[in-house]
Amino acid sequence: MPQLARPRSSSLFRRKPLTDTPADSGLKRVLGPGSLIALGIGATIGAGLFSLTGIAAGDNAGPAVTLSYIIAAIACGFAGLCYSELASMIPVAGSAYSYAYVTMGEVIAWIIGWDLVLEYAVGAATVSVSWSGYVTSLLSGWGIHLPARFTASPFQTVQLPDGSSASGIANLPAALIIVLISMLLIRGTSQSARVNAVIVAIKLSVIVAFIGFGIPWIDTTNYHPFIPPNAGEFGHFGFSGVMRAAGTIFFAYIGFDALSTAAQETKNPKRDVPIGILGSLIVCASAYVLFSFVLTGIVNYADMAGDPAPVATAIDRTGITWLQIAIKLGIICGFTSVLLVLLLGQSRVFFAMSRDGLLPPLFSRTHARFHTPWLCNLFFMILTGVLAAFLPIAELGHMTSIGTLLAFTIVCAGVMILRHQEPERERGFRVPGNYIIPVLGILSCLVVMVSLDILTWIRLIVWLVIGMGVYFAYGRRKSLLGAQE
Repeated sequence: MPQLARPRSSSLFRRKPLTDTPADSGLKRVLGPGSLIALGIGATIGAGLFSLTGIAAGDNAGPAVTLSYIIAAIACGFAGLCYSELASMIPVAGSAYSYAYVTMGEVIAWIIGWDLVLEYAVGAATVSVSWSGYVTSLLSGWGIHLPARFTASPFQTVQLPDGSSASGIANLPAALIIVLISMLLIRGTSQSARVNAVIVAIKLSVIVAFIGFGIPWIDTTNYHPFIPPNAGEFGHFGFSGVMRAAGTIFFAYIGFDALSTAAQETKNPKRDVPIGILGSLIVCASAYVLFSFVLTGIVNYADMAGDPAPVATAIDRTGITWLQIAIKLGIICGFTSVLLVLLLGQSRVFFAMSRDGLLPPLFSRTHARFHTPWLCNLFFMILTGVLAAFLPIAELGHMTSIGTLLAFTIVCAGVMILRHQEPERERGFRVPGNYIIPVLGILSCLVVMVSLDILTWIRLIVWLVIGMGVYFAYGRRKSLLGAQE
């Protein structure tokens, strides 16, 4: 029996053939364009809309935060168009990981796949902690008081009913929502999509209610000056402030990329995934622009600086008390739908990596009845649930952003590489303008990444170093592509 040759250094960049897509993934094709648009909206519109708008207006752009949302939408649209082209050519689970495997090679695919693990897991844990805080606040308003020590991690200090302080024990509501959503995902993608569609309808209804009831309370003097003069510091009002605000609220658009992880559960991925990506981006951008316009019309931008809840302040000025409860419900629904899509995307990335041999095969086993990667869902239910219950991970939120931006950059580059490698290959969707949009997508993502703090970069580098250790210890030796070679 001939001996396998020792892998060469070039094997790190071995690429999967573009036609090498599994005919039967074991996943059930149940999603249509409407479900995908709802998933994209569910993942994108979260509490960022209710918090980032006030911060960006009060500290950076003033009423021109509306322009910032438009600029951020354009930048995000570059990446969305590139995702659409690759999804139409490579309609498989795994999102940016699968695209990188075809265009840039195995080691780059591993890096982006490992990066997406951090993005989705830390993102879901962080969102679940915030979900817990809003649910606790809402129940408290209804006279239901949860034990304070069981709504905070051991590293947080809480105030007890008798006025004393104590350390938390575990954030049980945060862990509970992770468990519930994981069970829903195991039960089936179509059921999860229906639940998400209901949540998205509630969330959009709350946003429409705020816009509709808020318009009569707009004071047009709050729009003057629309772009406040620069305060002598870059990013503090003026045009630089509008751009800084665009970088801040760019993260409010993150989430549509998770759509492409469900390509193998889509009825017609070449057509439906691009529709889902671009459709959800258009809906979200429209909601953000209208919401920010009304908010800055009701509350002067100067009053939003340092205000932790500018939306609540705006509602108080209208005198509509029931709307404040509705907004809290909308935020909770926003968190819930974000969690659902993040946990869905997380399991599908691991599923794709496992099918390629880079991770143990248990992660690509599908349930005999539900046709979902249930072991993968259970693994991340435990991992994310523990993070949510016991760690003060709120400050790790930037990790989600830098991970997504790195994925966006890889995807934009992948479009240009495939245009060179496979110029005649059929594309269900083609990015217009040849290389112009991919280049603009890369530049806009890199500009935002550079603006992030050094600690976020250090965490990303440490995580990637750990990932490379796992790759060389297991993935490179077990790679199915390597075995075929």
